[in-house]
Amino acid sequence: MIKSTLLKAVHAGAEQLQNYFGKKFTISHKEGINNLVTEADHASEKAIIETIKKDFPAHIILGEESGEIISSSDIKWIVDPIDGTVNFAHGIPLCCVSIAVEKQGEIFMGAVYNPLLNELFFAEKGFGATLNENKISVSDQTQVIKSCLVTGFPYTYLDMPNGPLNVFEKLIRQGIPVRRLGSAAIDLCWVAAGRFDGFYEHKLEAWDSAAGYLIVEEAGGKVTDFEGNKFSPYQPHILATNGKIHDELRSYVDKNNF
Repeated sequence: MIKSTLLKAVHAGAEQLQNYFGKKFTISHKEGINNLVTEADHASEKAIIETIKKDFPAHIILGEESGEIISSSDIKWIVDPIDGTVNFAHGIPLCCVSIAVEKQGEIFMGAVYNPLLNELFFAEKGFGATLNENKISVSDQTQVIKSCLVTGFPYTYLDMPNGPLNVFEKLIRQGIPVRRLGSAAIDLCWVAAGRFDGFYEHKLEAWDSAAGYLIVEEAGGKVTDFEGNKFSPYQPHILATNGKIHDELRSYVDKNNF
């Protein structure tokens, strides 16, 4: 039942994304330059929440735009109605709906759907990961120097040791290709699909990473914080790789190695 509702919810959000994409809509700003929210984000989140509440009225829902709807349930839905809002606002089709389901602090199901590229990623804990119902797996690359990586930068730059620009510079000065797509959820899914060998980012929220994190792990990859600890979407740092380059890439991002 939860899987059915999850898929209905991502499609409901994606329908709103498609309805607004490439058209004129209201845009406002959150904290930081170019940290946008559009009427499409609100419409998508509303459609998602209504879908979830219809089937599970007592469940907790954490949405990027509406905050947390609290109840006594031990199941929480973590919702990003449009991940990659800046891309979306500029007509760039690298944006998606991302929803994860958590029970007692553990993510056990997640879906990321980009209807503009017709890519639906899904994972259930212990059952692997799929793209459009076809099983996916991470890459076999064993060296960072031969890897293709992806990252993102926070809207409000954090003045930290070994921050985003420091790490980026260290990698690109060695000639390692590092991309920036503008959607952490897509970044994670593309690691899961073997398109990228690794992804790191210094500051994400739970709705950015919760679904993609599970999809990477179920595709055979590894996800931790920068110090190699078990990943939690409620802390800001993420390192997601095919597992084979994980320790080597972590040596670049761990502030203790700066």
